[in-house]
Amino acid sequence: MSRFSKLQTLNLIEEVGLIPVFYNEVLDSCMNIVRACSNAGARLVEFTNRGDGAIEIFKELERYAADNFPEVSLGAGSIIDASTAALYISYGANFIVGPTFDLNTALLCNKRGIPYSPGCATATEIINAYSYGVDIVKIFPGDLVGGPEFVRAVKGPCPWVKIMPTGGVNPNRESLEKWFKAGITCAGIGSNLISKDIIKNKEYDKLAENIRTVLSIIKEIKQG
Repeated sequence: MSRFSKLQTLNLIEEVGLIPVFYNEVLDSCMNIVRACSNAGARLVEFTNRGDGAIEIFKELERYAADNFPEVSLGAGSIIDASTAALYISYGANFIVGPTFDLNTALLCNKRGIPYSPGCATATEIINAYSYGVDIVKIFPGDLVGGPEFVRAVKGPCPWVKIMPTGGVNPNRESLEKWFKAGITCAGIGSNLISKDIIKNKEYDKLAENIRTVLSIIKEIKQG
């Protein structure tokens, strides 16, 4: 069962504006990543369903987060079907993210009160997702579907739409300003933030500092 209500998680997404995204097959590395995110103030973390046994790693990681960093909302990404979403929800996923829209996953998440952010690449897909109860859509891959200009174009006729790009967002002021000024609600950043080198070299303090910097930039941009 999720530790956060749907409203709590959605409010957190808007408040924080950043979701670090990662996958790693080593539980200890995952724990250190969550610790670095928490220490930096990133209260949302997305663990992607990418490798064999990922669900078992998530299960232990959620227990670790609940015991040590209860302020962190841990979600599951790369979810493409309802059966997989159900497994992650049963192990405590607070939100579900997918590369594409899946109707059954949307219905499941609505029934369970879990935020669902499916990947969309057109205005039609975004509005279709909204019609099935999605509150924040993911545009994926963010840079290839049109980048910040795509966000600005969609929000022209549909200003109520809330968008989170993943892919193409860099953890620097120039990139973040372009995206947030275009009107995104939150940015999902994966390997550009949680790089293989940082994990390999166990530079988790550096990761925390990088995340802290990104959050500071986002806060400044939002405050205008």
